[in-house]
Amino acid sequence: MDVVKEIIQNSAIGPLSYGYKSAVLILFGLIVSILLIMLALLLSHGANLTFHYGY
Repeated sequence: MDVVKEIIQNSAIGPLSYGYKSAVLILFGLIVSILLIMLALLLSHGANLTFHYGY
């Protein structure tokens, strides 16, 4: 946990208040979790997808 605190303090959000740090970290976690869910859905249903281009 000390490594994570050190990284946060040396990053761009280091001088921000505790509330802003929490909001940024929650937003980052939300984006990463959405991307992982999308990857899992793509891997599980990717064989059934068909792509149609408008050419």
